[in-house]
Amino acid sequence: MKTKKLVIIGIGETAEIAYEYFTYDSEYEVVAFSVNKEYINEPTFYGLPVYEFETIEKLFPPDGYFAHVAVSYVKLNRTKAKMFHATKVKGYICANYISSKAFVWRNVKFGENVFIFENNVLQHHVEIGNNVMLWSGNHVGHRTIIKDNAYLSSHCVISGFCEIGEYSFLGVNCTFNDHIKISKDTVVGSAALIVKNVDEEGKLMMGAPAKAAAKSSYEVFNVKPEEV
Repeated sequence: MKTKKLVIIGIGETAEIAYEYFTYDSEYEVVAFSVNKEYINEPTFYGLPVYEFETIEKLFPPDGYFAHVAVSYVKLNRTKAKMFHATKVKGYICANYISSKAFVWRNVKFGENVFIFENNVLQHHVEIGNNVMLWSGNHVGHRTIIKDNAYLSSHCVISGFCEIGEYSFLGVNCTFNDHIKISKDTVVGSAALIVKNVDEEGKLMMGAPAKAAAKSSYEVFNVKPEEV
């Protein structure tokens, strides 16, 4: 039964996926999409109206509607984080989607605007920050902390007592040993094996065992100094 009304912020592929999952596997009814005025090319998206983000709270007041920011990982997730912050400033509670086909232990903690796909395993006392995306099939070991704005692709294996820094990106099939911490803006390549802490921000880690690449994650994702 749909008991809550939801506005999705975004009109790209990520927003379409969010619509699909919220519609068929949640208590939320999606009623509209919203983006900044300059990005509106059509009046509808996925059969629903698209409204200007600048004034969305007048049509859908935060005391009666929830929001979910559905934007892809670009510029080390800075674009999505900016929209999440703007949505919170408007007074919205940002809804989480947690798949009914994910395994989530009873004491896992979540922030807002979290999206958890199917077949994820979140163990005892895992903590998930705000604006975090976990694509399908990841294992997050006990007492691991995933900080705000991080993005896990698929089939990442994170052992216990790890810490994933803000804005970090984990590529498919990467693996973390126990008690590993990676700093803000770390990008972990596909199939990389992380066996020691990444203490410096903005590193691109490749290989097994992983080593820092010559280019930083800021160079790879075209992030300017003022955006760090």
